[in-house]
Amino acid sequence: MNKISEITREKWILGAFPEWGTWLNEEIDKTEVLPGTFAMWWIGCTGIWLKSEKSTNIAIDLWFGNGKRTQKTKEMEPFHQMRNMTGGRATQPNLRAAPIVFDPFAVTRVDAVLSTHYHNDHIDPFFAAAVIKNCEEEVPFIGPLESVKKWLSYGVPESRCKVVKPGDVIKIKDCEIIVLDSFDRTCLVTADKDIRGICPTDMDEKAVNYFIKTPAGTIYHSGDSHYSVYYAKHGKDHQVDVALGSYGENPVGNQDKMTSVDILRMAEALQCKTVIPFHYDVWTNFKADPEEILMLYDFKKDTLNYKFKPYIWDVGGKFVWPEDKDKVKYHYRRGFEDCFTDEPNVPFRSIL
Repeated sequence: MNKISEITREKWILGAFPEWGTWLNEEIDKTEVLPGTFAMWWIGCTGIWLKSEKSTNIAIDLWFGNGKRTQKTKEMEPFHQMRNMTGGRATQPNLRAAPIVFDPFAVTRVDAVLSTHYHNDHIDPFFAAAVIKNCEEEVPFIGPLESVKKWLSYGVPESRCKVVKPGDVIKIKDCEIIVLDSFDRTCLVTADKDIRGICPTDMDEKAVNYFIKTPAGTIYHSGDSHYSVYYAKHGKDHQVDVALGSYGENPVGNQDKMTSVDILRMAEALQCKTVIPFHYDVWTNFKADPEEILMLYDFKKDTLNYKFKPYIWDVGGKFVWPEDKDKVKYHYRRGFEDCFTDEPNVPFRSIL
């Protein structure tokens, strides 16, 4: 393409998106997980790709959509969960802040697709379509009832869907998935009618948390859960190595994400070894600085005798347990490892 007369908006979109192309797909596919370890990649929001030492691939909450794209709509839809929760009407300015780092249509292998709940940034029609077309026919789609309803509405065959609720246990090759209670109060008030004065009893149909056992360690995926003292129960019932918690800077009048205090309280209650915040990356109006977690951790760790460590990740980054358990921050590969393989093509060495 060398003439501007041939360039169209469609060619720009196909040429530029997803921003990382298949780079991360290729990395995940070729990664050989060593015995005694597991690997995770942060796909964005609460999307996690987990790979075990036996090459079991589990995709949790992968999402490849977007937020607001126009200012023409002035108000949220009636009964939108944020309208229910806050009593506000104005359309929230939640633009997608993080790039799409994984090409859903380039997926080659996955052993299970999980959704913690049915909000649009935690379940995805594009990935569902790609899995149905590209992967083995027995790959299950696992989630609470409302997530399964959404998959069915996309056209995922009912035979491929598995409705789960707290207490259920599912075996996926060398991994075991234990379904736990969700504490996602935003999901709890997601309704299409006036629910003022009505006590909801359908949380287990809307949202769940997952505790995943691999041969090398465990992961606690909290979805969009808020802080709950019941984390302490989960921490007593299960030995948690890595806990993932939805963190964000809540706008005034809104309580949708855990704060830095909540993330540390969750980690302490779960008795985990590493806590990793996520979800703060994706929405412009909930953007938060994870450095606040580190600052608060340093302020409190000696007084409260914390047994865990926080880890600050980046979208598209890889985390290996237990290899990375004592690291504090992720950094993308810097490259140039092969510098001076050849003599630099410069006029003279002093320029270097």
